[in-house]
Amino acid sequence: MKILILNGPNLNLIGSREPEVYGTDNFDSMMKELAKQFPQIEFVYFQSNVEGELINKLHEVGFSFDGIVFNPGGYTHTSVALGDAVKAIKTPVVEVHLSHVMKREEFRHISFISPAAAGTISGFGMRGYVLAIQSFLK
Repeated sequence: MKILILNGPNLNLIGSREPEVYGTDNFDSMMKELAKQFPQIEFVYFQSNVEGELINKLHEVGFSFDGIVFNPGGYTHTSVALGDAVKAIKTPVVEVHLSHVMKREEFRHISFISPAAAGTISGFGMRGYVLAIQSFLK
């Protein structure tokens, strides 16, 4: 099984950015933990602050991987193009957010990704990635 962990803008700063909202864990340690917890899965990690690079990565793996765990960050609420890219691919996508977006600013209650995603997980911090991965296991 092959799963892409895809992160959008500003998620490269997790661990130091607004720890009261996003926690203090970083993705390097999370990826090591995922490899230990799910040794049967090959993980690929990609993060970009550039919308087009995220779209290109979805197109690249969206017909060959078994699952995509996607945290689109701030693009969640603004990118019709990312929503269209998720709709265009065959690989199932689970949308993940570290914070509970429905408890935050009203503009964060809108997602252009959710309608095309297999599901959405929000508010469980880094554990949301584990929950998303578990959703791909049969």
